[in-house]
Amino acid sequence: MKEIDELNFPDDVRYSKDHEWARPEGKEFVVGISDYAQDQLGDIVYVELPAKGSHKKHGEEFGSVESVKAVSELFMPMGGEVTALNTDLEDRPELVNHQPYTGGWMIKIKPSDPGEYNKLMDRKAYVATLKG
Repeated sequence: MKEIDELNFPDDVRYSKDHEWARPEGKEFVVGISDYAQDQLGDIVYVELPAKGSHKKHGEEFGSVESVKAVSELFMPMGGEVTALNTDLEDRPELVNHQPYTGGWMIKIKPSDPGEYNKLMDRKAYVATLKG
């Protein structure tokens, strides 16, 4: 595992306490897990995602990530409708390890309350929580 200072935390996303991130993309938001989360999990071998069109509440489980170490649930950083899935993860789940903020994104959502984005942590606050 890497030291926190060695990990990547982009400024253009917001973070949840459960280590998911959200990034605005037009009227939708792209969602994935942070570099810290993928680093803690180790080599990811399977990603389970929800059905497209499903509605999930903020904090509700939307899938899971399986690594060689453990299975971890994924939680919605914002409530809304799942509008797209990253189907590349079916054959290449390791994208989450190598590109957590780009090729390893998981879902896109149309938020029920776009204001929930502003309640997520910015980079500085998220890194501060990781450092304790």
